[in-house]
Amino acid sequence: MVSYGPEQRVYVPALHADWLTQAFVHWAYPPDQVQRLLPDELVVDTFDGAAWVTLTPFVMADAHPPGSPAALPAFRETNLRTYVRDRDGRAGLWFLSAEVSSPVMLAARAVGMPYHLGRLELTRDGEVLAYTGARRGSGPRYHVTVRTGGPLRPDRRDVWLTSRWRAFTRQLGMIWETPVEHAPWPLREAHLERAEETLTRAAGLPPPGTEPLAHFSDGLPKVRLGISHPVRPVHGRPPGAGPPGSRHSRRHSTRQGGPP
Repeated sequence: MVSYGPEQRVYVPALHADWLTQAFVHWAYPPDQVQRLLPDELVVDTFDGAAWVTLTPFVMADAHPPGSPAALPAFRETNLRTYVRDRDGRAGLWFLSAEVSSPVMLAARAVGMPYHLGRLELTRDGEVLAYTGARRGSGPRYHVTVRTGGPLRPDRRDVWLTSRWRAFTRQLGMIWETPVEHAPWPLREAHLERAEETLTRAAGLPPPGTEPLAHFSDGLPKVRLGISHPVRPVHGRPPGAGPPGSRHSRRHSTRQGGPP
């Protein structure tokens, strides 16, 4: 089970930031439709037999390197992500795309983060929040409106969908890991009033075939993003296989290491 709190400490952060006003819109997919979008080193993670893809618009504030007296102006970001495990069975995120309004963040492309510059907006009318975004040019776009409710006591699925403590990217022929440390998400109920997007199609997925699930959080202060580093290969295990005896290693042992 994915842990509710951080799996590791980030003692040497590359960036401090606040993640604020964050919505989560989740769709279930057949695992094979997601697996074909992943590098060989990663395997799609599933909950009750389904893979999940999540759209997460939020505001990044007070972003600054350690020791820096000045922070970047607050900006908007929206990620399209899915849930994966690496060769050693460690849970993490894989970003199918990432929209951002700050050109500074494009520097993260150096480790494979799929950032695209775009026009992102957030408006709020009481408990109703509208997130809109469009990639530069004639790229994909989205419009998500949520009505927030009271505090949510997360169940197993809520934790699984929101609590991940590393992101994987691929660059220079290697898988990179970026660890993250923050307090558990203070989740609230969310009713999805509108969800129109073309990001899933642009990422290579068919239109979602299920009704979406939504969460909302007012946000987290003092997020610590660690230094990105290449993941050392685990020898003697096929790409994407989990620890010996795990569900993933059993599946790959019967499928000769191919995608599920």
